[in-house]
Amino acid sequence: MALVETLADALAKEALAAMEKTGDEKLTDDISKAIGASSPTMQEAFLTAVRVRRAEKRGRDLLEDFNAHGRKSVKSEPSGAA
Repeated sequence: MALVETLADALAKEALAAMEKTGDEKLTDDISKAIGASSPTMQEAFLTAVRVRRAEKRGRDLLEDFNAHGRKSVKSEPSGAA
């Protein structure tokens, strides 16, 4: 359902911005638990949106580093990092 993904992505975007501003690394976990109590579908869509947005940020950070310093300084995180 497109509505679930749209709402979950908007919530993920706001939650990640709040985490960055406050440094509260547990915020997405707390939100996930709160929404999962009433909608497991929304919870999964939220967690997926959080993962996708974090991965996109890592990719953009690497690209920015590459553009600034070239290939030799670009380092990726271990494949298990999320």
